[in-house]
Amino acid sequence: MNPDSFLSDTRKRLESALETTLPAADREPQRLHQAMRHAVLGGGKRLRPALVLAASQCCGGSTETAMPSAVAVELIHAYSLVHDDLPAMDNDELRRGRPTCHIAFDEATAILAGDALQTLAFETLGTTQASAEQVLEMMRVLAAASGHRGMAGGQALDLDATGEQPSMEALETMHRRKTGALIEASLVLGALAADASEASISALREFGRAIGLAFQVQDDILDVEGSAEKTGKPQGSDSNQNKATYTSLLGIEGARQRLESLSGSANEALEGVTGNTELLRALARFIVQRDH
Repeated sequence: MNPDSFLSDTRKRLESALETTLPAADREPQRLHQAMRHAVLGGGKRLRPALVLAASQCCGGSTETAMPSAVAVELIHAYSLVHDDLPAMDNDELRRGRPTCHIAFDEATAILAGDALQTLAFETLGTTQASAEQVLEMMRVLAAASGHRGMAGGQALDLDATGEQPSMEALETMHRRKTGALIEASLVLGALAADASEASISALREFGRAIGLAFQVQDDILDVEGSAEKTGKPQGSDSNQNKATYTSLLGIEGARQRLESLSGSANEALEGVTGNTELLRALARFIVQRDH
């Protein structure tokens, strides 16, 4: 299956699973539940859950066993976007071509919606049809990727770096946590759901570290060259807020060279995975070539 077909199929499967997982819009408290659904069901690439399912497939697992992990990862991602968009953080008004959660509802409801999505993610992960030991490890992996050592810590570093010009090492540390940690965790969760070998899990971690940074480099390039129509957010939003980016440190051509280097590292890492890695290689190409 080519990456476009796989992503399309993943989106359909995931939308159905998310619809079942999320509380109904008419269920009390209605405003909170409507905000949660607005944040999650508003489209998107669904790349992280696709990586969960692709890693599971590569390691011989089933979609059914991996789906709770895919849903959990997407709920964590959605929660992070709701909070990142808040006035106290990135102060964005547009997400996926629609008003951000705090604009569509209000700031307090958006905060609560993010909190509820985060806890729902772990509740969902706990339904995985695997051994208690495997589920416990999945919980640990997702928590580490989401918290102070991962995504939340990366966002804190991003806020600290606003208006500054950090070193390349500091920039990559920030993005490995803010963006890369959840992408890396997605691959590990898929492998754990398939009961993969330690060698394959380790190789997928390295693959995830490379494509996690590659995703951010391409995001920075698109912030300069992309269109709001395709990206679903205002062009130049990062530069307008004086955020440190790959393009601000390296320039467009330097960022493209870094992207090419990371792509090579990702493909090299997959040599250590047991199983058919063609789909993962195709998804890596999608990440570095995407226009949205």
